Amino acid sequence: MHMVNFQLDEMQEMLRELAHEFAVDEIRPKAEHWDATSTYPKETIQAAHEMGLLNLHIPEAYGGPGLGSMEDVIVNEELAWGDPGFATAAYATALACAPIITGATNEQKDIWLRKVAEEGALASYAVTEPGAGSDLAACKTHAVRDGDDYVINGAKMWITGAGHADFFFVLAKTDIDAGYRGMSGFIVESDSDGFSLGKKETNMGQRCSDTRSMTFDDVRVPAANLIGGSESGGWMNAMKAFDMSRPNIAAHATGLARAAYEHALRYSGERMSFGKPLHRHQAIQFMLADMKTKIEASRMLTWKSAAESDAGLRNTESAAHAKRFAADTAMEVSTDAVQVFGGYGYSEEYPVAQLMRAAKVMQIYEGSSQVQRMIIGREITKDL
Repeated sequence: MHMVNFQLDEMQEMLRELAHEFAVDEIRPKAEHWDATSTYPKETIQAAHEMGLLNLHIPEAYGGPGLGSMEDVIVNEELAWGDPGFATAAYATALACAPIITGATNEQKDIWLRKVAEEGALASYAVTEPGAGSDLAACKTHAVRDGDDYVINGAKMWITGAGHADFFFVLAKTDIDAGYRGMSGFIVESDSDGFSLGKKETNMGQRCSDTRSMTFDDVRVPAANLIGGSESGGWMNAMKAFDMSRPNIAAHATGLARAAYEHALRYSGERMSFGKPLHRHQAIQFMLADMKTKIEASRMLTWKSAAESDAGLRNTESAAHAKRFAADTAMEVSTDAVQVFGGYGYSEEYPVAQLMRAAKVMQIYEGSSQVQRMIIGREITKDL
C-alpha cells in the first residue's frame, strides 16, 4: 500500500542543498544592497540558471531539465529564503514559460522554450492592465489580424521583469465582445517597433525586482506568435499557467516566512529581557510556536498542490489554498518577527524590516488572497 511520503528522494535533497548553498553564498550577501539600491540581480539570475536552479519545468525535448512541480517548489523556497525579491525576479521567466508549456504548438515550444533553456533568455508574463488586475475580463489591450500579422494596441501594468525581458507572453482581446472567450495569447519580442516601457516602479518591498508599465502602439506580431495557433483559449491557457505557478509563489512565501522566523528565533536567544532570554518568556515563545506551525502548514499545502500537478491532477483548488495560506502566513510571520525584534525590528539595519516589506506583495500578485478565496469558493460549491 502506497502511503503519502513527505521524505524527499536523493535527487530532491541534493537539489534542495544546492539551492540552499546558492542562497547562502550568492543571494544573502547581496540582498540588502539590491534592496537599498533597487538593483536588478541579473548576474545572479544568470548564475542560478547556469547552476540548473531555474525553469526546471521546461521539458527535456526543448532543452530543459524536465523536472516536476515538486522539484520547482523545493528550489523556490530556498531562493526566497535567500531573498524574496531575487526569487520574484528569477521566477518571472518561468511564469512566462508556463502558458507556452501548457498551450503552445511544438514549433513554438521549440523556439521559445529553447531560448530560455539553452540561451538563458529572460521573459515576462504581461497580463495585468491599469484597469484590469483581478478582473482580467476588463482587459482592453486588443489584437487585430492584418495579413500575416496581428497588430496590438493597449497597455499593461505591474509587469515583473519587464525592463530586462527578451520576450513577453501577452494576453490581448481578439474578439472585443466575447469577454473571457475573446482573449488570445501572443509572444511579443522586446525589440518590436511600437513597443515601449515605462519607468521602473518604486515598490514598497522586493525592490530589486523590476516592475514596469508597457505600451503597445501598433505593434506588429507575426501570426506564428499566436500561442497554439488559435485565437480562442487564451484565457483558459493563462489560467492553467497559474495552476502551474501558484505552488511556486506559495513556496516563495514559505521561504520568506521561514527566513523571518529564523531571524526572530535567533534574536530571541540573544536578547535578554527581565533577566532571561526573550524566548524564555511565554508570550514570545508562543509567538514563535505559532510562526513555526504556520510555516509547516504552508509547506505541506505547497507540496500537496505541487504533487497533484505532477500526478496530472487538476490542482486549481489546492494551489489556491497554498497561495492564499502561505502568502497570509508570510505577512503575519514577518510582522511578528519585527515585533520580536522590538525597536530594532523597525530599523532597516536589521533584516526583518526588509522581509516585512517584501511580504505584502505576496498577498497581491498572482491572484490576491481575495481572488484565491473566490477560486476556492467556486471550487467547493460548483457541484451543489
